[in-house]
Amino acid sequence: MHKLSNPISAESISKLSLAEALASARDTKVLRIGPGVGAVVPVVFAGEFPDRKALVVADDASFDVAGRQVAGLLTAAGLIEAAPYIFHENPLPAEYSFVEKLETELRRNSAIPVAVGSGTINDLVKLAAHRAGRPYLCVATAASMDGYTAFGASITFQGAKQTFNCPAPRAVIADIDIIGGAPCTMTASGFADLQAKLTAGADWILADALHVEPIEPRAWEIVQGGLHDALADPAGARAGRPAAITPLVEGLMLGGFAMQWSESSRPASGAEHQFSHLWDMEHHVHNGQPPSHGFKVGIATLAIASLYETLLTLPLNTLDIETCCARWPDWKTQEADIRQRFAGQDFIQTAVDETAAKFPSPAQLREQLTLLKNTWATIRQKLRAQLPSLQELRRNLQNVGAPTEPEEIGLTRERLRAAFHRAYFIRRRFTVLDLVVRTGTLETCLDALFGAKGPWAKIN
Repeated sequence: MHKLSNPISAESISKLSLAEALASARDTKVLRIGPGVGAVVPVVFAGEFPDRKALVVADDASFDVAGRQVAGLLTAAGLIEAAPYIFHENPLPAEYSFVEKLETELRRNSAIPVAVGSGTINDLVKLAAHRAGRPYLCVATAASMDGYTAFGASITFQGAKQTFNCPAPRAVIADIDIIGGAPCTMTASGFADLQAKLTAGADWILADALHVEPIEPRAWEIVQGGLHDALADPAGARAGRPAAITPLVEGLMLGGFAMQWSESSRPASGAEHQFSHLWDMEHHVHNGQPPSHGFKVGIATLAIASLYETLLTLPLNTLDIETCCARWPDWKTQEADIRQRFAGQDFIQTAVDETAAKFPSPAQLREQLTLLKNTWATIRQKLRAQLPSLQELRRNLQNVGAPTEPEEIGLTRERLRAAFHRAYFIRRRFTVLDLVVRTGTLETCLDALFGAKGPWAKIN
């Protein structure tokens, strides 16, 4: 794995210990990671929620894996208030209607919910608990994503994937014996989600360099400091070896702590997540099911990394700023284009609102492009230090057992190319997509990427 250089200064990135990162978290007070730590659930619960009792929340699969055991331990300790609440939908979607159902159940009692599961269960419980006015505890069952300790829940509402602001769990317990035994596809999904922090970091470097959104050093250290180690053994993670699973889980938890610290997903999410959110909002399915979040993000990470590789060959130090400004549309024209581009979709207004929030005036555009032109050599150096090669990123995904081609998650090359255009509009966050749109270099880059010799050349 490529060793990162510090994009903020000439000094090496500090690698924070888990204890130091946990101390930076705003919501999570306890994190237990290790073999057999599931047994401490009652002790942690009683310590964090004295004089309260628990309600275990799971789906059918996670209840079989760990929920029954957790409920038994809490029952034996006299800490259960009601029978477990189990979602029977398969697969269980992270949709707002299920938040409402769980919230209704929580309001029938004063129990502290104990989420037993992975991404969807955690997000549903996180938002429902917040709406019911109480904290919660999470028992992780797979290294499948970075949302366990994240500030906010990713939930589909009114047709659009949205991040709802809500606190992370008060305590997280990650039993490596349970997580190491999870299906290898779930581990691969989590690895792909963690690898996305490399391109997300590159996007933050861009936003910082162009004075759009400054890098917050503490959040940067939490995510990027240990990223090399967490991604070092994809084959070992695939095999479920504790020596590889443990740092992977730690890396995923650290991403959440950084989001807690900044109260934003910026430290862990960039253009690659916008691709994934776009496909969610388009209700994409493959073989009758939505691909996992990590697998969508994994393909998108490769796509964004390839865009960066092409972008970094361009002489933006000779950018024709006047031409860029002259062809920049006014807002009325841009809004009409958005409404036509997403006609028939149920998230048109989201695209309009998100684009409006970041749409620069001609003066702002000129100022930003001038800064880009004058500092391109420095920006390019920082981006090259941050990003491993596309070849290395692809090899990591192959070794962990994650998809590396869009067709593996049901996407054609044409639809992947279209995502470069469409994902730009659905989030206000400044990423490399904004840069190539504002510089007018998007089509040049895409022609290279999808041309006969490009990494996304059409398969015959």
